Amino acid sequence: MATNVAHMFIESLVRAGVTRVWGLPGDSLNAFTDAMRTDGRLEWMHMRHEEVAAFAAGADADVTGRLAVAVGSCGPGNLHFINGLFDAHRNRTPVLAIASHIPLEQIGSGYFQETHPEELFRECSVYSELVSDVSQLPWVLENAMRAAVEHNDVAVVVVPGDVFYADAPSRRLSAPLDAAKPRIIPSETELNRAATILDRAEKVTILAGAGTADAHDEVVALADRLKAPIVHALRGKEHMEYDNPFDVGMTGLIGFSSGYRAMLKADALLILGSSFPYRQFYPEDAQIIQVDIRGDQLGRRTPIDLGLVGNVKDTATALTPLISATRSDKHLEDSLKHYRRTRRDLDALASNDGRGPIHPQYLTKVVSEAAAKDAVFTADVGSPTTWAARYLGMTRDRRLLGSFNHGSMANAMPQALGAQAEDRDRQVIALAGDGGLTMLMGDLISAKQNDLPIKVVVYNNASLNFVELEMKAAGIPTWGTELQNPNFADVAQSIGMTGIRVEDPDDLAAAVKTMLTTDGPVLLDVVTAREELSLPPTIEAAQAKGFALWALKTVMSGRGDQLIDLADTNVWRRLVGKATTSSAS
Repeated sequence: MATNVAHMFIESLVRAGVTRVWGLPGDSLNAFTDAMRTDGRLEWMHMRHEEVAAFAAGADADVTGRLAVAVGSCGPGNLHFINGLFDAHRNRTPVLAIASHIPLEQIGSGYFQETHPEELFRECSVYSELVSDVSQLPWVLENAMRAAVEHNDVAVVVVPGDVFYADAPSRRLSAPLDAAKPRIIPSETELNRAATILDRAEKVTILAGAGTADAHDEVVALADRLKAPIVHALRGKEHMEYDNPFDVGMTGLIGFSSGYRAMLKADALLILGSSFPYRQFYPEDAQIIQVDIRGDQLGRRTPIDLGLVGNVKDTATALTPLISATRSDKHLEDSLKHYRRTRRDLDALASNDGRGPIHPQYLTKVVSEAAAKDAVFTADVGSPTTWAARYLGMTRDRRLLGSFNHGSMANAMPQALGAQAEDRDRQVIALAGDGGLTMLMGDLISAKQNDLPIKVVVYNNASLNFVELEMKAAGIPTWGTELQNPNFADVAQSIGMTGIRVEDPDDLAAAVKTMLTTDGPVLLDVVTAREELSLPPTIEAAQAKGFALWALKTVMSGRGDQLIDLADTNVWRRLVGKATTSSAS
Protein backbone atom coordinates (compact mmCIF):
# COMPACT_ATOMS: atom_id res chain seq x y z
CA MET A 1 0.00 0.00 0.00
CA ALA A 2 1.40 3.39 -1.04
CA THR A 3 2.33 5.57 1.92
CA ASN A 4 2.36 8.93 0.15
CA VAL A 5 1.41 10.38 -3.22
CA ALA A 6 4.89 9.85 -4.65
CA HIS A 7 4.76 6.12 -3.83
CA MET A 8 1.24 5.96 -5.27
CA PHE A 9 2.62 7.37 -8.55
CA ILE A 10 5.36 4.72 -8.62
CA GLU A 11 2.86 1.95 -7.96
CA SER A 12 0.55 3.22 -10.71
CA LEU A 13 3.40 3.44 -13.22
CA VAL A 14 4.60 -0.08 -12.48
CA ARG A 15 1.05 -1.44 -12.81
CA ALA A 16 0.83 0.33 -16.20
CA GLY A 17 3.87 -1.59 -17.47
CA VAL A 18 6.35 1.27 -17.20
CA THR A 19 9.88 0.03 -16.58
CA ARG A 20 11.96 3.24 -16.63
CA VAL A 21 11.67 6.98 -16.19
CA TRP A 22 13.56 9.63 -18.18
CA GLY A 23 14.47 12.92 -16.55
CA LEU A 24 16.46 15.08 -14.19
CA PRO A 25 16.09 15.37 -10.42
CA GLY A 26 15.24 18.62 -8.67
CA ASP A 27 13.97 19.84 -5.33
CA SER A 28 10.30 19.78 -6.34
CA LEU A 29 10.81 16.17 -7.48
CA ASN A 30 12.62 15.00 -4.35
CA ALA A 31 9.72 12.96 -2.98
CA PHE A 32 9.19 11.29 -6.35
CA THR A 33 12.83 10.37 -6.96
CA ASP A 34 13.19 9.16 -3.37
CA ALA A 35 10.16 6.92 -3.88
CA MET A 36 11.85 5.52 -6.98
CA ARG A 37 14.99 4.86 -4.93
CA THR A 38 13.23 3.02 -2.15
CA ASP A 39 10.86 1.10 -4.43
CA GLY A 40 13.57 -0.04 -6.84
CA ARG A 41 11.34 -1.32 -9.64
CA LEU A 42 11.82 1.57 -12.09
CA GLU A 43 15.09 2.28 -13.87
CA TRP A 44 16.20 5.91 -13.55
CA MET A 45 17.43 7.22 -16.92
CA HIS A 46 19.33 10.29 -15.82
CA MET A 47 19.62 12.82 -18.65
CA ARG A 48 21.53 16.10 -18.72
CA HIS A 49 18.72 18.10 -20.36
CA GLU A 50 14.96 17.70 -20.04
CA GLU A 51 14.47 18.19 -23.79
CA VAL A 52 16.58 15.09 -24.32
CA ALA A 53 14.49 13.22 -21.74
CA ALA A 54 11.30 14.06 -23.65
CA PHE A 55 12.78 13.10 -27.03
CA ALA A 56 14.10 9.86 -25.53
CA ALA A 57 10.76 9.00 -23.96
CA GLY A 58 9.04 9.52 -27.31
CA ALA A 59 11.44 7.15 -29.05
CA ASP A 60 11.13 4.66 -26.18
CA ALA A 61 7.36 4.61 -26.67
CA ASP A 62 7.71 4.37 -30.45
CA VAL A 63 10.00 1.34 -30.32
CA THR A 64 8.20 -0.53 -27.53
CA GLY A 65 4.62 0.47 -28.25
CA ARG A 66 4.19 1.08 -24.51
CA LEU A 67 3.68 4.13 -22.34
CA ALA A 68 6.94 5.99 -21.65
CA VAL A 69 7.49 8.51 -18.87
CA ALA A 70 9.52 11.72 -18.56
CA VAL A 71 9.79 13.74 -15.34
CA GLY A 72 11.05 17.25 -14.73
CA SER A 73 11.25 19.68 -11.85
CA CYS A 74 9.34 22.92 -11.56
CA GLY A 75 9.59 25.98 -13.79
CA PRO A 76 12.57 25.92 -16.18
CA GLY A 77 13.06 22.20 -15.55
CA ASN A 78 9.87 20.87 -17.05
CA LEU A 79 9.61 23.84 -19.41
CA HIS A 80 12.55 22.25 -21.28
CA PHE A 81 10.20 19.35 -22.13
CA ILE A 82 8.25 21.40 -24.62
CA ASN A 83 10.08 20.59 -27.84
CA GLY A 84 10.40 16.86 -27.18
CA LEU A 85 6.76 16.65 -26.12
CA PHE A 86 5.64 18.46 -29.25
CA ASP A 87 7.56 15.88 -31.24
CA ALA A 88 5.92 12.96 -29.41
CA HIS A 89 2.52 14.63 -29.81
CA ARG A 90 2.92 15.00 -33.56
CA ASN A 91 4.45 11.53 -33.95
CA ARG A 92 1.52 10.10 -31.97
CA THR A 93 3.50 8.21 -29.36
CA PRO A 94 2.17 7.57 -25.82
CA VAL A 95 4.20 9.65 -23.37
CA LEU A 96 3.30 10.66 -19.83
CA ALA A 97 5.08 13.80 -18.64
CA ILE A 98 5.11 14.33 -14.88
CA ALA A 99 5.81 18.01 -14.35
CA SER A 100 6.45 18.98 -10.75
CA HIS A 101 5.38 22.43 -9.64
CA ILE A 102 6.13 25.06 -7.01
CA PRO A 103 4.51 24.61 -3.56
CA LEU A 104 0.75 24.58 -3.78
CA GLU A 105 0.20 27.59 -1.53
CA GLN A 106 2.56 29.71 -3.66
CA ILE A 107 0.82 29.19 -7.00
CA GLY A 108 -0.33 32.54 -8.36
CA SER A 109 2.05 34.63 -6.30
CA GLY A 110 4.85 35.05 -8.83
CA TYR A 111 6.98 32.69 -6.75
CA PHE A 112 10.53 31.65 -7.68
CA GLN A 113 10.47 29.56 -10.89
CA GLU A 114 6.69 29.84 -11.21
CA THR A 115 5.13 28.89 -14.54
CA HIS A 116 1.78 27.35 -15.36
CA PRO A 117 2.74 24.05 -16.97
CA GLU A 118 -0.82 22.73 -17.23
CA GLU A 119 -1.43 25.60 -19.68
CA LEU A 120 1.98 25.60 -21.34
CA PHE A 121 1.71 21.95 -22.37
CA ARG A 122 -1.93 21.98 -23.42
CA GLU A 123 -1.16 22.55 -27.11
CA CYS A 124 1.17 19.54 -27.32
CA SER A 125 -0.91 17.05 -25.37
CA VAL A 126 -4.24 15.30 -25.33
CA TYR A 127 -4.55 15.70 -21.55
CA SER A 128 -2.97 18.26 -19.20
CA GLU A 129 -4.13 18.74 -15.61
CA LEU A 130 -2.90 20.16 -12.30
CA VAL A 131 -3.27 18.10 -9.14
CA SER A 132 -4.18 20.72 -6.54
CA ASP A 133 -5.65 18.31 -4.00
CA VAL A 134 -4.93 14.68 -3.21
CA SER A 135 -8.64 13.95 -3.55
CA GLN A 136 -8.10 14.16 -7.34
CA LEU A 137 -5.98 11.04 -7.15
CA PRO A 138 -5.65 8.46 -8.47
CA TRP A 139 -8.23 9.64 -11.05
CA VAL A 140 -6.11 12.34 -12.69
CA LEU A 141 -3.07 10.08 -13.05
CA GLU A 142 -5.09 7.15 -14.36
CA ASN A 143 -7.05 9.37 -16.75
CA ALA A 144 -3.78 10.79 -18.05
CA MET A 145 -2.21 7.39 -18.65
CA ARG A 146 -5.37 6.10 -20.31
CA ALA A 147 -5.56 9.16 -22.58
CA ALA A 148 -1.92 8.79 -23.61
CA VAL A 149 -2.27 5.10 -24.46
CA GLU A 150 -5.67 5.19 -26.17
CA HIS A 151 -4.91 8.30 -28.22
CA ASN A 152 -1.21 7.52 -28.79
CA ASP A 153 -0.42 10.99 -27.55
CA VAL A 154 1.15 13.02 -24.78
CA ALA A 155 -0.50 13.43 -21.39
CA VAL A 156 0.78 15.79 -18.71
CA VAL A 157 0.20 15.63 -14.96
CA VAL A 158 1.35 18.66 -12.99
CA VAL A 159 2.06 18.02 -9.30
CA PRO A 160 3.20 20.61 -6.75
CA GLY A 161 6.27 19.32 -4.94
CA ASP A 162 4.58 19.35 -1.54
CA VAL A 163 1.64 17.29 -2.81
CA PHE A 164 4.04 14.42 -3.56
CA TYR A 165 4.72 14.25 0.20
CA ALA A 166 1.03 14.13 1.16
CA ASP A 167 -0.55 10.93 2.40
CA ALA A 168 -1.85 8.78 -0.43
CA PRO A 169 -5.65 8.59 -0.68
CA SER A 170 -7.08 5.26 0.43
CA ARG A 171 -8.64 4.29 -2.87
CA ARG A 172 -7.98 1.17 -4.87
CA LEU A 173 -6.22 1.57 -8.19
CA SER A 174 -7.87 0.61 -11.46
CA ALA A 175 -6.96 -2.52 -13.37
CA PRO A 176 -3.49 -2.46 -14.95
CA LEU A 177 -3.37 -0.35 -18.09
CA ASP A 178 -3.80 -2.28 -21.32
CA ALA A 179 -4.45 -0.46 -24.59
CA ALA A 180 -7.63 -1.41 -26.41
CA LYS A 181 -7.18 -3.01 -29.82
CA PRO A 182 -10.47 -2.57 -31.69
CA ARG A 183 -11.09 -3.57 -35.31
CA ILE A 184 -12.37 -0.54 -37.20
CA ILE A 185 -13.45 -0.91 -40.81
CA PRO A 186 -15.71 1.16 -43.07
CA SER A 187 -19.26 0.05 -43.71
CA GLU A 188 -20.06 -2.35 -46.54
CA THR A 189 -21.67 0.50 -48.48
CA GLU A 190 -18.55 2.66 -48.17
CA LEU A 191 -16.25 -0.18 -49.21
CA ASN A 192 -18.38 -0.84 -52.28
CA ARG A 193 -18.24 2.85 -53.22
CA ALA A 194 -14.47 2.75 -52.95
CA ALA A 195 -14.27 -0.38 -55.08
CA THR A 196 -16.45 1.23 -57.76
CA ILE A 197 -14.20 4.31 -57.97
CA LEU A 198 -11.06 2.18 -58.13
CA ASP A 199 -12.46 -0.23 -60.72
CA ARG A 200 -13.43 2.63 -63.01
CA ALA A 201 -9.94 4.11 -62.86
CA GLU A 202 -7.32 3.00 -65.37
CA LYS A 203 -4.32 4.13 -63.35
CA VAL A 204 -4.45 3.76 -59.56
CA THR A 205 -1.58 4.78 -57.28
CA ILE A 206 -1.35 4.10 -53.54
CA LEU A 207 0.18 6.62 -51.12
CA ALA A 208 1.22 4.83 -47.91
CA GLY A 209 1.97 6.58 -44.63
CA ALA A 210 2.66 5.74 -41.01
CA GLY A 211 -0.79 4.21 -40.69
CA THR A 212 0.41 1.22 -42.71
CA ALA A 213 2.41 -0.04 -39.71
CA ASP A 214 1.58 -3.74 -39.26
CA ALA A 215 -0.29 -3.72 -42.58
CA HIS A 216 2.56 -4.34 -45.04
CA ASP A 217 1.31 -7.64 -46.46
CA GLU A 218 -2.30 -6.49 -46.70
CA VAL A 219 -1.34 -3.31 -48.58
CA VAL A 220 0.91 -5.26 -50.96
CA ALA A 221 -1.96 -7.67 -51.64
CA LEU A 222 -4.30 -4.75 -52.38
CA ALA A 223 -1.70 -3.18 -54.70
CA ASP A 224 -1.37 -6.48 -56.53
CA ARG A 225 -5.12 -6.58 -57.08
CA LEU A 226 -5.20 -2.95 -58.22
CA LYS A 227 -1.99 -3.22 -60.27
CA ALA A 228 -1.03 -0.05 -58.42
CA PRO A 229 2.43 1.34 -57.69
CA ILE A 230 2.98 2.15 -54.02
CA VAL A 231 4.45 5.55 -53.16
CA HIS A 232 5.45 6.07 -49.55
CA ALA A 233 5.54 9.19 -47.46
CA LEU A 234 8.60 9.52 -45.24
CA ARG A 235 6.93 7.93 -42.21
CA GLY A 236 5.66 5.12 -44.42
CA LYS A 237 9.17 4.18 -45.58
CA GLU A 238 9.94 1.80 -42.72
CA HIS A 239 6.61 0.03 -43.15
CA MET A 240 6.26 -0.29 -46.92
CA GLU A 241 9.64 -0.10 -48.66
CA TYR A 242 10.92 -3.62 -47.90
CA ASP A 243 9.85 -6.80 -49.76
CA ASN A 244 7.54 -4.74 -51.93
CA PRO A 245 7.47 -5.43 -55.68
CA PHE A 246 5.18 -2.42 -56.16
CA ASP A 247 7.40 0.15 -54.43
CA VAL A 248 8.26 3.20 -56.57
CA GLY A 249 9.90 5.32 -53.89
CA MET A 250 9.06 8.40 -51.93
CA THR A 251 7.43 11.67 -52.79
CA GLY A 252 7.62 15.06 -51.08
CA LEU A 253 10.26 17.73 -50.68
CA ILE A 254 13.00 15.21 -49.97
CA GLY A 255 11.58 12.42 -52.11
CA PHE A 256 12.50 11.62 -55.66
CA SER A 257 10.93 11.78 -59.05
CA SER A 258 9.49 8.28 -59.46
CA GLY A 259 7.16 8.65 -56.48
CA TYR A 260 6.09 12.11 -57.55
CA ARG A 261 5.46 10.92 -61.11
CA ALA A 262 3.43 7.84 -60.09
CA MET A 263 1.02 10.09 -58.19
CA LEU A 264 0.92 12.75 -60.92
CA LYS A 265 0.03 10.18 -63.61
CA ALA A 266 -2.75 8.51 -61.60
CA ASP A 267 -6.43 9.03 -62.28
CA ALA A 268 -7.24 7.58 -58.85
CA LEU A 269 -5.15 7.98 -55.70
CA LEU A 270 -5.72 5.74 -52.68
CA ILE A 271 -4.24 7.31 -49.53
CA LEU A 272 -3.65 4.77 -46.78
CA GLY A 273 -2.84 6.05 -43.30
CA SER A 274 -1.06 9.19 -44.40
CA SER A 275 -1.43 12.86 -43.56
CA PHE A 276 1.25 13.83 -46.09
CA PRO A 277 1.30 17.64 -45.75
CA TYR A 278 2.66 19.03 -49.03
CA ARG A 279 -0.33 19.95 -51.16
CA GLN A 280 1.72 20.74 -54.25
CA PHE A 281 2.61 17.05 -54.62
CA TYR A 282 -0.96 15.75 -54.84
CA PRO A 283 -2.50 15.17 -58.28
CA GLU A 284 -5.00 17.83 -59.29
CA ASP A 285 -7.27 15.79 -61.53
CA ALA A 286 -7.35 12.34 -59.93
CA GLN A 287 -10.20 11.01 -57.82
CA ILE A 288 -8.93 10.56 -54.28
CA ILE A 289 -9.95 8.04 -51.64
CA GLN A 290 -8.46 8.44 -48.16
CA VAL A 291 -8.41 5.82 -45.40
CA ASP A 292 -7.48 6.87 -41.86
CA ILE A 293 -8.25 5.67 -38.36
CA ARG A 294 -8.94 9.28 -37.40
CA GLY A 295 -11.88 10.80 -39.18
CA ASP A 296 -10.69 14.35 -38.58
CA GLN A 297 -7.72 13.70 -40.89
CA LEU A 298 -9.90 13.03 -43.92
CA GLY A 299 -9.57 15.77 -46.54
CA ARG A 300 -7.18 17.76 -44.36
CA ARG A 301 -4.43 18.00 -47.00
CA THR A 302 -6.21 17.72 -50.34
CA PRO A 303 -9.80 17.54 -51.59
CA ILE A 304 -11.07 13.95 -51.52
CA ASP A 305 -13.89 12.13 -53.25
CA LEU A 306 -14.40 9.51 -50.55
CA GLY A 307 -13.19 9.32 -46.95
CA LEU A 308 -13.14 6.03 -45.06
CA VAL A 309 -12.62 5.69 -41.32
CA GLY A 310 -10.79 2.47 -40.50
CA ASN A 311 -7.43 0.99 -39.70
CA VAL A 312 -5.42 0.24 -42.82
CA LYS A 313 -4.86 -3.46 -42.21
CA ASP A 314 -8.50 -4.42 -41.81
CA THR A 315 -9.74 -1.97 -44.43
CA ALA A 316 -7.27 -3.23 -47.05
CA THR A 317 -8.25 -6.82 -46.24
CA ALA A 318 -11.94 -6.02 -46.68
CA LEU A 319 -11.44 -3.96 -49.86
CA THR A 320 -9.16 -6.32 -51.80
CA PRO A 321 -11.77 -8.98 -52.78
CA LEU A 322 -14.14 -6.25 -53.99
CA ILE A 323 -11.68 -5.10 -56.68
CA SER A 324 -11.96 -6.53 -60.17
CA ALA A 325 -9.38 -9.24 -60.80
CA THR A 326 -8.86 -8.22 -64.43
CA ARG A 327 -6.93 -4.97 -64.62
CA SER A 328 -4.28 -3.58 -66.92
CA ASP A 329 -0.79 -3.38 -65.43
CA LYS A 330 0.41 -0.71 -67.90
CA HIS A 331 0.51 2.10 -65.29
CA LEU A 332 2.28 -0.15 -62.81
CA GLU A 333 4.92 -1.32 -65.25
CA ASP A 334 5.53 2.21 -66.50
CA SER A 335 5.95 3.45 -62.92
CA LEU A 336 8.28 0.59 -61.99
CA LYS A 337 10.41 1.23 -65.06
CA HIS A 338 10.75 4.89 -64.14
CA TYR A 339 11.59 3.94 -60.56
CA ARG A 340 14.37 1.59 -61.63
CA ARG A 341 15.90 4.36 -63.72
CA THR A 342 15.55 6.89 -60.90
CA ARG A 343 16.97 4.46 -58.34
CA ARG A 344 19.95 3.74 -60.61
CA ASP A 345 20.69 7.45 -60.95
CA LEU A 346 20.39 8.04 -57.22
CA ASP A 347 22.65 5.11 -56.42
CA ALA A 348 25.27 6.46 -58.83
CA LEU A 349 25.60 9.48 -56.55
CA ALA A 350 26.40 7.26 -53.56
CA SER A 351 29.88 6.51 -54.76
CA ASN A 352 33.46 6.71 -53.58
CA ASP A 353 35.32 8.92 -56.04
CA GLY A 354 38.52 8.53 -54.04
CA ARG A 355 38.56 12.15 -52.91
CA GLY A 356 37.51 13.94 -49.78
CA PRO A 357 35.39 15.31 -48.40
CA ILE A 358 33.17 12.23 -48.38
CA HIS A 359 29.84 12.25 -50.19
CA PRO A 360 27.05 11.99 -47.59
CA GLN A 361 25.14 9.69 -49.94
CA TYR A 362 28.06 7.27 -49.91
CA LEU A 363 28.32 7.47 -46.12
CA THR A 364 24.64 6.61 -45.72
CA LYS A 365 24.87 3.72 -48.17
CA VAL A 366 27.91 2.25 -46.38
CA VAL A 367 26.16 2.50 -42.98
CA SER A 368 22.99 0.93 -44.36
CA GLU A 369 24.82 -2.00 -45.92
CA ALA A 370 26.86 -2.69 -42.78
CA ALA A 371 24.06 -2.33 -40.22
CA ALA A 372 22.16 -5.22 -38.69
CA LYS A 373 18.92 -6.38 -40.27
CA ASP A 374 17.01 -5.21 -37.19
CA ALA A 375 18.88 -1.95 -36.62
CA VAL A 376 17.04 1.13 -35.42
CA PHE A 377 18.03 4.33 -37.22
CA THR A 378 17.31 7.86 -36.05
CA ALA A 379 17.92 10.83 -38.33
CA ASP A 380 18.38 14.51 -37.60
CA VAL A 381 16.13 16.95 -39.41
CA GLY A 382 17.80 18.45 -42.48
CA SER A 383 20.33 16.74 -44.70
CA PRO A 384 20.62 13.51 -42.63
CA THR A 385 16.90 12.91 -43.06
CA THR A 386 17.24 13.43 -46.82
CA TRP A 387 20.04 10.90 -47.09
CA ALA A 388 18.24 8.47 -44.78
CA ALA A 389 15.10 8.71 -46.91
CA ARG A 390 17.01 7.99 -50.10
CA TYR A 391 19.79 5.61 -49.09
CA LEU A 392 18.79 3.62 -46.00
CA GLY A 393 17.44 0.22 -46.95
CA MET A 394 14.55 -1.03 -44.84
CA THR A 395 13.84 -4.60 -43.77
CA ARG A 396 10.87 -6.07 -41.93
CA ASP A 397 12.67 -5.53 -38.62
CA ARG A 398 14.49 -2.23 -39.15
CA ARG A 399 13.06 1.00 -37.79
CA LEU A 400 13.52 4.62 -38.85
CA LEU A 401 12.67 7.35 -36.34
CA GLY A 402 12.93 11.08 -36.64
CA SER A 403 11.21 14.39 -36.10
CA PHE A 404 9.39 13.92 -39.38
CA ASN A 405 6.26 15.91 -38.47
CA HIS A 406 7.54 18.43 -35.95
CA GLY A 407 10.79 19.03 -37.83
CA SER A 408 13.00 19.75 -34.85
CA MET A 409 16.77 19.91 -34.98
CA ALA A 410 18.80 17.84 -32.50
CA ASN A 411 16.42 14.87 -32.34
CA ALA A 412 18.63 12.02 -33.58
CA MET A 413 20.97 11.42 -30.64
CA PRO A 414 18.26 11.82 -27.94
CA GLN A 415 15.90 9.51 -29.83
CA ALA A 416 18.70 6.97 -30.15
CA LEU A 417 19.04 6.98 -26.36
CA GLY A 418 15.34 6.24 -26.01
CA ALA A 419 15.35 3.53 -28.66
CA GLN A 420 18.36 1.79 -27.08
CA ALA A 421 16.98 1.47 -23.56
CA GLU A 422 14.65 -1.47 -24.20
CA ASP A 423 17.31 -3.71 -25.74
CA ARG A 424 20.95 -2.85 -25.24
CA ASP A 425 22.00 -5.61 -27.64
CA ARG A 426 20.13 -4.12 -30.60
CA GLN A 427 21.99 -1.80 -32.96
CA VAL A 428 20.77 1.78 -32.65
CA ILE A 429 22.39 4.23 -35.06
CA ALA A 430 21.90 7.99 -34.94
CA LEU A 431 22.51 9.85 -38.19
CA ALA A 432 23.33 13.23 -36.69
CA GLY A 433 24.00 16.55 -38.35
CA ASP A 434 26.83 18.58 -36.88
CA GLY A 435 24.38 21.39 -36.12
CA GLY A 436 21.86 19.05 -34.54
CA LEU A 437 24.39 17.16 -32.46
CA THR A 438 26.00 20.27 -31.01
CA MET A 439 22.63 21.67 -29.99
CA LEU A 440 22.22 18.96 -27.33
CA MET A 441 25.71 17.48 -27.30
CA GLY A 442 25.92 17.38 -23.50
CA ASP A 443 23.78 14.27 -23.44
CA LEU A 444 26.43 12.22 -25.18
CA ILE A 445 27.49 11.84 -21.55
CA SER A 446 24.13 10.18 -20.86
CA ALA A 447 24.93 7.39 -23.31
CA LYS A 448 27.98 6.48 -21.24
CA GLN A 449 26.38 7.05 -17.84
CA ASN A 450 23.30 4.94 -18.62
CA ASP A 451 25.20 2.19 -20.45
CA LEU A 452 23.39 2.88 -23.72
CA PRO A 453 25.66 1.64 -26.54
CA ILE A 454 24.31 3.94 -29.25
CA LYS A 455 26.34 4.55 -32.41
CA VAL A 456 26.39 8.20 -33.51
CA VAL A 457 27.36 9.01 -37.09
CA VAL A 458 28.11 12.73 -37.50
CA TYR A 459 27.69 14.30 -40.94
CA ASN A 460 30.37 16.90 -40.35
CA ASN A 461 30.09 19.45 -43.16
CA ALA A 462 30.79 22.49 -40.94
CA SER A 463 27.47 24.09 -41.83
CA LEU A 464 23.75 24.19 -41.31
CA ASN A 465 23.61 22.42 -44.61
CA PHE A 466 19.90 22.21 -45.36
CA VAL A 467 19.44 25.86 -44.38
CA GLU A 468 22.15 26.73 -46.90
CA LEU A 469 20.28 24.81 -49.58
CA GLU A 470 17.12 26.75 -48.80
CA MET A 471 19.04 30.01 -49.10
CA LYS A 472 20.48 28.98 -52.45
CA ALA A 473 17.06 28.00 -53.75
CA ALA A 474 15.80 31.42 -52.70
CA GLY A 475 18.65 33.05 -54.63
CA ILE A 476 20.51 34.60 -51.72
CA PRO A 477 24.12 34.07 -50.60
CA THR A 478 24.51 31.75 -47.64
CA TRP A 479 25.15 33.68 -44.44
CA GLY A 480 25.22 32.81 -40.75
CA THR A 481 25.30 29.08 -41.42
CA GLU A 482 28.97 28.20 -41.00
CA LEU A 483 29.88 26.03 -38.01
CA GLN A 484 33.31 26.03 -36.40
CA ASN A 485 33.36 22.45 -35.22
CA PRO A 486 35.70 20.62 -32.91
CA ASN A 487 37.05 17.18 -33.71
CA PHE A 488 33.95 15.31 -32.54
CA ALA A 489 35.90 12.08 -32.12
CA ASP A 490 38.13 13.83 -29.59
CA VAL A 491 35.06 15.14 -27.76
CA ALA A 492 33.68 11.60 -27.57
CA GLN A 493 36.96 10.24 -26.28
CA SER A 494 37.07 12.89 -23.58
CA ILE A 495 33.79 11.66 -22.06
CA GLY A 496 34.64 7.98 -22.22
CA MET A 497 33.06 7.07 -25.55
CA THR A 498 34.94 5.53 -28.43
CA GLY A 499 35.62 8.24 -31.00
CA ILE A 500 36.61 7.67 -34.63
CA ARG A 501 37.26 10.35 -37.26
CA VAL A 502 37.24 9.72 -41.01
CA GLU A 503 38.35 12.15 -43.72
CA ASP A 504 39.43 9.77 -46.49
CA PRO A 505 36.60 7.88 -48.24
CA ASP A 506 38.88 4.86 -48.62
CA ASP A 507 38.88 4.53 -44.83
CA LEU A 508 35.12 4.77 -44.41
CA ALA A 509 33.99 1.15 -44.74
CA ALA A 510 36.52 -0.08 -42.18
CA ALA A 511 35.61 2.72 -39.79
CA VAL A 512 31.89 1.92 -40.02
CA LYS A 513 32.62 -1.74 -39.32
CA THR A 514 34.71 -0.78 -36.28
CA MET A 515 31.93 1.48 -35.02
CA LEU A 516 29.33 -1.27 -35.27
CA THR A 517 31.47 -3.99 -33.69
CA THR A 518 32.85 -1.94 -30.79
CA ASP A 519 31.17 -2.42 -27.42
CA GLY A 520 29.60 0.60 -25.78
CA PRO A 521 28.68 3.96 -27.27
CA VAL A 522 30.69 5.06 -30.31
CA LEU A 523 30.83 8.34 -32.22
CA LEU A 524 31.97 8.31 -35.87
CA ASP A 525 32.94 11.80 -37.03
CA VAL A 526 32.84 11.84 -40.85
CA VAL A 527 33.97 14.93 -42.75
CA THR A 528 31.38 15.19 -45.51
CA ALA A 529 30.98 17.39 -48.56
CA ARG A 530 29.27 20.68 -47.89
CA GLU A 531 28.14 21.38 -51.44
CA GLU A 532 25.92 18.34 -52.01
CA LEU A 533 22.52 19.40 -53.32
CA SER A 534 19.48 17.40 -52.21
CA LEU A 535 16.91 18.41 -54.77
CA PRO A 536 13.13 17.97 -54.58
CA PRO A 537 11.45 15.62 -57.08
CA THR A 538 10.62 18.43 -59.48
CA ILE A 539 12.72 21.52 -60.04
CA GLU A 540 10.46 24.53 -60.31
CA ALA A 541 11.47 27.49 -62.43
CA ALA A 542 11.68 29.69 -59.34
CA GLN A 543 14.13 27.29 -57.70
CA ALA A 544 16.31 27.02 -60.79
CA LYS A 545 16.30 30.80 -60.99
CA GLY A 546 17.17 30.93 -57.30
CA PHE A 547 20.27 28.78 -57.72
CA ALA A 548 21.43 30.97 -60.61
CA LEU A 549 20.82 34.13 -58.58
CA TRP A 550 22.71 32.63 -55.63
CA ALA A 551 25.76 32.06 -57.82
CA LEU A 552 25.55 35.58 -59.32
CA LYS A 553 24.98 37.35 -55.99
CA THR A 554 27.78 35.40 -54.36
CA VAL A 555 30.25 36.63 -56.96
CA MET A 556 28.86 40.18 -57.00
CA SER A 557 29.15 40.45 -53.21
CA GLY A 558 32.82 39.53 -53.35
CA ARG A 559 32.23 36.11 -51.89
CA GLY A 560 33.26 34.09 -54.89
CA ASP A 561 35.24 31.85 -52.56
CA GLN A 562 31.88 30.31 -51.68
CA LEU A 563 31.67 28.93 -55.19
CA ILE A 564 33.54 25.73 -55.75
CA ASP A 565 35.43 24.72 -58.87
CA LEU A 566 32.55 23.15 -60.76
CA ALA A 567 34.91 21.60 -63.26
CA ASP A 568 36.68 19.81 -60.44
CA THR A 569 33.54 18.46 -58.75
CA ASN A 570 30.33 16.77 -59.64
CA VAL A 571 28.10 19.31 -57.93
CA TRP A 572 26.87 21.02 -61.07
CA ARG A 573 26.26 17.64 -62.68
CA ARG A 574 24.30 16.70 -59.59
CA LEU A 575 22.19 19.84 -59.95
CA VAL A 576 21.64 20.22 -63.65
CA GLY A 577 22.25 16.67 -64.85
CA LYS A 578 19.90 15.21 -62.28
CA ALA A 579 17.27 17.82 -62.85
CA THR A 580 16.24 15.72 -65.82
CA THR A 581 15.93 12.71 -63.55
CA SER A 582 13.92 14.82 -61.15
CA SER A 583 11.35 15.84 -63.73
CA ALA A 584 7.94 14.26 -64.02
CA SER A 585 8.45 13.20 -67.61
